[in-house]
Amino acid sequence: MNFIELKSGSSVEGEEIKAFKTEGKAKSYVYLMAGTHGDEVEGVYVVEKLYKWLIEQSDIELDMVVIPILNPDGYRNATRVNANGVDLNRNYDSGTWSSEAREAKYYPGKAPLSEPENIFLISLFEKFPPRIILSFHSWKPMINYNGDCKEVAEFIAKYNNYITCDDIEGHPTPGSLGDLGPKKYNSPVITFECPVLSDEKGLKAIWQESEEGLKELFKTDLL
Repeated sequence: MNFIELKSGSSVEGEEIKAFKTEGKAKSYVYLMAGTHGDEVEGVYVVEKLYKWLIEQSDIELDMVVIPILNPDGYRNATRVNANGVDLNRNYDSGTWSSEAREAKYYPGKAPLSEPENIFLISLFEKFPPRIILSFHSWKPMINYNGDCKEVAEFIAKYNNYITCDDIEGHPTPGSLGDLGPKKYNSPVITFECPVLSDEKGLKAIWQESEEGLKELFKTDLL
């Protein structure tokens, strides 16, 4: 697959937010992204490995946008939140945004879409509309799906045996990407939660347990 680098976004502290798109124009795109939470290195690692593999494929024809790390300040500082202390996955203008936070690490910002990282992501959505969003995180092995993508979640789970769910009981996520995608862009969202094993051996193990399923997914017509 051939990708071109798009004009970068900029984080709170002026770090580049890189984004890549397949060549040509399309009506909608498959989004592949990670690093919404800067301390979730497992998801970043898996997306990096998957993106490198996609670049090498000549027989996969998909229109895609790839954002390797949405929150570069958080990634550099090993923090969940961005440099303003905001949880980017509680900051979207999804109709469910709330000013209240259960814990400090979920601080949603002073208003919906207050953060430059999310403003950049939305600008990409507006220019290159999402067809489905695959967002990689780290928490506990789980594939959470929002919108019409249960089949995608269950396909991957056949390979890595992660649980699948459309709602995480006791863990509300107001203002999240999972809320935003289906409601505003008619785009389902897969939130892929990797286990937390951030040493080099652990990262490789996480990739290996999901590698086959993810690669096979990109060969199907599910995306």
